Amino acid sequence: MTLLALNKPYNTMSQFSPHPTRPTLAECVAVPGVYPAGRLDADSEGLLLLTDDGALQARIADPQHKLVKTYLAQVEGVPDEAALQALRAGLDLGDFRTLPAQARLVDTPDTLWPRDPPIRYRAAIPTTWVELRIREGKNRQVRRMTAAVGHPTLRLVRTAIGGLDLFTLGLMPGEWREITPALLGLSGPASPGRQARAPVVRRKGYKR
Repeated sequence: MTLLALNKPYNTMSQFSPHPTRPTLAECVAVPGVYPAGRLDADSEGLLLLTDDGALQARIADPQHKLVKTYLAQVEGVPDEAALQALRAGLDLGDFRTLPAQARLVDTPDTLWPRDPPIRYRAAIPTTWVELRIREGKNRQVRRMTAAVGHPTLRLVRTAIGGLDLFTLGLMPGEWREITPALLGLSGPASPGRQARAPVVRRKGYKR
């Protein structure tokens, strides 16, 4: 059993098959047989897990295992307490209602790498960083949530899954390392098969 933690770069597709216009995970990871456990949109960045174990993939993706996903969202404007309370209570997005989330304003992260290209800057509209912690992973969910409370997301970075934190791992965009399921905080036995080797950061260039 292999489990990898990757810092997926901006504009990279969460797939290994070729894409006509964008780089894919094959630009970052050359380990055979692994595939994403979950996904990140091309315009989102951050922590993505890859595995060759179908049972482990299902456990990571299943909300019943309560693997909280933490995001940093740079949004337009400054959300007030009413907007934050709406995020915390759960939102009706039309096709589904979100579960209650944890939401709070945070300072600009000094550990965050610059995005290439940067977000569009507009002098008349300030931006704010919001930390959101959710247990779901619907398509473009965080972006839809912040837009629903009047603050569209300009940049989105997934920083943690369960007990695994991207900044603690020290991974820059395009870097990955092998980990063990225990680092995620999954309850019960992980999956049959060999244990992951000692974590070693791997660096591989990627196309922008």
